[in-house]
Amino acid sequence: MKKVVFLFFTLVSLVACKDSNKKNQKILSESSGRLNSISIVINNQLWKGEVGENLRAKLAAPIDGLPQQEPLFSLNQIPPKAFSGFVARNRTFLYIKKSQQAKFEVVKDTLAKPQTGIYVYGSTPSELNKVINEHTDSIIQTFKNTELKEQQRRISHSLKSDEKLKESLGVRLKFPTAYRYAKNEDDFFWIRKDIKHGSMEILVYEVPMQVIDKDTNVIGNIIKMRDSIGNQHVPGPNEGSYLITEEAYAPYLFESKIDGKFAYETKGTWEVKGAFMAGPFINYAVRDEKNNRYVILEGFVFKPSNAKRDHIFELESILKSAKIE
Repeated sequence: MKKVVFLFFTLVSLVACKDSNKKNQKILSESSGRLNSISIVINNQLWKGEVGENLRAKLAAPIDGLPQQEPLFSLNQIPPKAFSGFVARNRTFLYIKKSQQAKFEVVKDTLAKPQTGIYVYGSTPSELNKVINEHTDSIIQTFKNTELKEQQRRISHSLKSDEKLKESLGVRLKFPTAYRYAKNEDDFFWIRKDIKHGSMEILVYEVPMQVIDKDTNVIGNIIKMRDSIGNQHVPGPNEGSYLITEEAYAPYLFESKIDGKFAYETKGTWEVKGAFMAGPFINYAVRDEKNNRYVILEGFVFKPSNAKRDHIFELESILKSAKIE
């Protein structure tokens, strides 16, 4: 009997604790905000001074590889007193706070969900700038990862079938139904999306490893590869015209990862040999050692005289969704 009574009260206690925990859980609103737009929570004096200048220089710096200057992020300054209600539900925010102790902190889903917030603490403007400078790479990468996930989430609502890619190249890729297959021949895929005043393009193909690894001039080998593929598969509007890497400026080369595999990331400007067309591109050469090849994933935008940051970002998020089977 005593055991039965004990078990009864234990069960009641557990249920009560569970209900109490539910009541204590904070119900978060859904976050909002435009992609690549960050709320900077900072008082007017700091924003107009050296701290604001430093933040603008770091977070609104021109993006590598775009034909015209466009900022890495769009920054919206918000005084601390105004950071509440709907304003506090932005998906990303950077909060600059005066404090006796210098500190850097990343928080998740504190005021909305999903949300990434970064707090920078310091007692003086110079100390605040020191913390910002020490963590610049982390700040940029943290916000960029958040925006990439959000872009991929938005894309996932309506996906085009990638079975053709899987069957031919063993590549899975998440891209919206707004895109269409424009060309599929010789294991080369050209996928397109029409936009106002232009288009967005994706290329997927493979090359033997020695095409890029034949010597130490990686960027030169990637340029030769792109120009050769453009000549074979991507014609321009005029007879004999075709896609090439812009000859006047060398692209930027970085090291990256796609699906856990090493990749060369190339950013630059394309043009059409024999026609007046140009725009930005992003190219990933993903090393697939098991199959002795590089899988090439490329996106490029044609939209003359218009901003292209968010278009190239959409392409980047699609390319980074790739799975190589």
